[in-house]
Amino acid sequence: MTYADETPALRTDAFRWGALLLSIAAVVILAALGFEYIGGYVPCPLCLQQRYAYYAGIPLIALALWFLRAGRTEAAALLMVAAAVLFAVNAGVGVYHAGAEWGNWPGPQSCATAQPLPSNAADLLKSLAKSEIIRCDEATWRFLGLSFAGWNAVFSAMIAAGALRIAYICRHDGA
Repeated sequence: MTYADETPALRTDAFRWGALLLSIAAVVILAALGFEYIGGYVPCPLCLQQRYAYYAGIPLIALALWFLRAGRTEAAALLMVAAAVLFAVNAGVGVYHAGAEWGNWPGPQSCATAQPLPSNAADLLKSLAKSEIIRCDEATWRFLGLSFAGWNAVFSAMIAAGALRIAYICRHDGA
């Protein structure tokens, strides 16, 4: 296959939007990892759970782009629907997490569960010194009024909507 043969598939709206969606998802997860490893923001268990959609969704979108390039629009549409479901659920988790941070409802018990206490005072002091409880109901950072969880809800909803739009283009506009 020559470059001339590949060019039409790469110029379709579905492919362009898919590449943009893939880029947005990659930037979001890289930003989360950057805030953690460079910025020192330790994620809570619910924050870590919200990353799973990106870990699964990015390869799905990339594979959909590969299918688009190969002219297999139905397979690409199916993968985009799967990615949309992943990110829509993730947006819901983000809304739940942000609501817990705002105090609208209680957060999950797993984010602040009690650990078994050591049997003596010395072991207790050692365990307190090295353990850090990261609460899911306290935002560690906000930008424009939204926490990490709030921004995740926004971006996940945007990616879900974009993936559905691409699936629609694949099925109805011939990609």
